[in-house]
Amino acid sequence: MVWKKVAKKDSIASGKGREFTVDDKKIAIFNQNGYHAIDGICVHQDGHIAPGKLDGDIVECPLHLWHYNIKTGELIDYLKDVKMQTYKVEARQDGIYIDI
Repeated sequence: MVWKKVAKKDSIASGKGREFTVDDKKIAIFNQNGYHAIDGICVHQDGHIAPGKLDGDIVECPLHLWHYNIKTGELIDYLKDVKMQTYKVEARQDGIYIDI
């Protein structure tokens, strides 16, 4: 495991997502009943997922409205076998860390 600090704890508002670049990879971290991280780019047409609307554990890609579970990375509509990579996230005293 390689844990990397990506942000201050208060840098992601509750119920929102934010994109970070970690080792040249776009990662979306969501603050929704804890922190959850998935790939930051939608598999459909490279839309950025972090600014998408959250409804519970589901984020809607703002580009073409694909829906992903932020805990599992699974696409919940269209193609049932599509899944984005997820990452372990920890909120520590000094910030938010991701295992990449």
